[in-house]
Amino acid sequence: MSSGNRQSQYWERQTDALENIRGKHAKWTAKRRKAEAGGAWKRVTYTLPRTEAQKKAREFLEKYPKAAYWSEVESWRELPGDIIEFTMRRLPTAD
Repeated sequence: MSSGNRQSQYWERQTDALENIRGKHAKWTAKRRKAEAGGAWKRVTYTLPRTEAQKKAREFLEKYPKAAYWSEVESWRELPGDIIEFTMRRLPTAD
């Protein structure tokens, strides 16, 4: 077996493993969100360039202060092109 063929098979296995993990993660995430859907938290997800994402997060926290709404950035990830996908969460009312 040639070295090139072994490398090709290696990368095919790696790709298959990555697709399997992504599928499992997607199922886990969907299941988790479905379970939390009836919860008290209000969530909003944004996908914006980094500077706009920072501005939007600040606006959200000014509109819904952490002390009153328990507001926070629940999750975030960097996408190619300096794009940030993030989810903000808060309680629906400040009682």
